[in-house]
Amino acid sequence: MFIGREKELKRLNTMYKSDKLEVAIVYGRRRVGKTTLINEFCKDKRTVFFAAMENSAEMNLEALSGAIMAAEMEAGYARKTASTVTQSETKAESHPPVGEKTSAANVIFRSFSDALVKIRELALRERLVFVIDEYPYLAKAEPTISSLLQNYLDHQFKETRLFLILCGSSMSFMENQVLGYQSPLYGRRTGQFKIQPFDYRDTGLWFPAYSNEEKAIMYGVTGGIPLYLEQFSPEQSIRENLLNGIFNNNAMLFEEPSNLLKQELREPATYNAIITAIASGKSKLTEIASTVGMESGLCSKYIGNLCALGIVKRETPVTERNTKRPVYELEDFFFRFWYTFVPRNMAAIVSDRFDKLYTSAVESRLSDYMGLVFEKICRDYLLYYDEKLPFQPQDIGQWWGGNPVTHKQAQIDVVAISDEERSAIIGSCKFRNEDIPVSEWERMKEYARAMGGFDHYYYYLFSKSGFTETLQQEQDGVNLRLVRLDELYE
Repeated sequence: MFIGREKELKRLNTMYKSDKLEVAIVYGRRRVGKTTLINEFCKDKRTVFFAAMENSAEMNLEALSGAIMAAEMEAGYARKTASTVTQSETKAESHPPVGEKTSAANVIFRSFSDALVKIRELALRERLVFVIDEYPYLAKAEPTISSLLQNYLDHQFKETRLFLILCGSSMSFMENQVLGYQSPLYGRRTGQFKIQPFDYRDTGLWFPAYSNEEKAIMYGVTGGIPLYLEQFSPEQSIRENLLNGIFNNNAMLFEEPSNLLKQELREPATYNAIITAIASGKSKLTEIASTVGMESGLCSKYIGNLCALGIVKRETPVTERNTKRPVYELEDFFFRFWYTFVPRNMAAIVSDRFDKLYTSAVESRLSDYMGLVFEKICRDYLLYYDEKLPFQPQDIGQWWGGNPVTHKQAQIDVVAISDEERSAIIGSCKFRNEDIPVSEWERMKEYARAMGGFDHYYYYLFSKSGFTETLQQEQDGVNLRLVRLDELYE
């Protein structure tokens, strides 16, 4: 089932309709649905789809040759022999590899340049989408490919109807070696798409029969990662889905964190220790490093790699973005869920007895687990969906600091600010089975004074269950808004 991505599809189709040379860069963390998005876009279009491999240049060239010739066969352009097309292909076919047939469908080009000559010919005939999926693999196997593509984009492809899509999962490579100033491809893109996980609303579309509370919980379990959503059935209850899809040593997601770390990083055991420390509540660099038994400077580098993968995030108070004392949280909700519930129950899961513990080990703890998830949901609501905002936020996040009145630490779940308007939204988020009382509003006003720095404050209280009658009487829709969970999904 294809859900979401309406904005990305709309932009890609707008670029396609230009009927001129276009270059789209599509990137994002693994499992986020980049290839699915591209396939959805290409399903009714003439396409050469090449999935690069973590292999040699020769093997990649052979795969690219097959993708090109398959597309030509599909388009009805195949010839009995490649000698009737371009001179470069004549050269390629006159020296076929041992055992290689000489029909057009089995041509292996002698070089990537020859392959691009063929792409040019096809793109002169009609609109052609040329996809290189996992482009970092190709660039590693053939280091000159970016310079070669630059040359073709600047000259041979200039007058064609080519739509080139370069896609990659290595965030650092795509941002530095493709989009970066030092890249040969810098300035050649006409569009770029950093594909993010689904937000809470799009995640909920996967479970149309679920209540809004259940949809929120499944967002907290999967983090909106499409591949993870595919492991769960909309027809099953949350309990059934979690027991079958995660708390099951035969399920794909049971070993997903371990497999992903092994695939992406050279020292998975070290990264596993760092993630475990953060999941246990260690948030400061010194705390994490001490728990892992590592020097802080080295630990910072490891954490930086986890941030680049979208597993960990660096968090600072929204009013102090340049602080040198950040805290770290697990940004990937699936990793957070897995490290919260799986390791401590490993014996029961492996022995296939966890169903007897599920209620006490998971269900009774979900409200506490959902606290940080609900904060993210509420921030996204303000960013993308709230039509009644008192001002347009320039930044949104959380805030913490000392309270000069009580001399205790104060923390605000959601803070949206506008420096230009000297205004701030102060939000409190409660995913609990109890109504929020007036005292919570009073506490938020006290914390706002502790934060300071703004002339106007607006208060949002978000609740899963509701609000006391006394608090509801205080709501004026301007300075105080009370938002129930169901309203977040309207």
